[in-house]
Amino acid sequence: MTVINAGHADTVRRQLQEGGTVLVDYGAPWCAPCRGLLPVLEELDEEYGSNITILKVNCDELPELAAEAGVMGLPTVIVYNGGQPMEKLVGLRPKSAYQGVLDKFAAANSR
Repeated sequence: MTVINAGHADTVRRQLQEGGTVLVDYGAPWCAPCRGLLPVLEELDEEYGSNITILKVNCDELPELAAEAGVMGLPTVIVYNGGQPMEKLVGLRPKSAYQGVLDKFAAANSR
């Protein structure tokens, strides 16, 4: 699996409907912290593999998704489980913060 750049709102909605654990990164190319988050997401993708799906949403291209998710600052990472938002992390955080959230849900989905 790789980090998926969501080009359309339907891509995100379809992935959330499929269930499982989905990490959605709401950001923008001009946002330095958002660019800093990308290597962390790639590492998380390698570590968690098929237990999670990671989507990147460009808020400049898909503002309706950012509005639906209540994004007020960039980057905003929301972890969904079973299509429902479970945790929201605003701003660039250490990798361990994302791991802590993912560990709650990814482990349950791998059983």
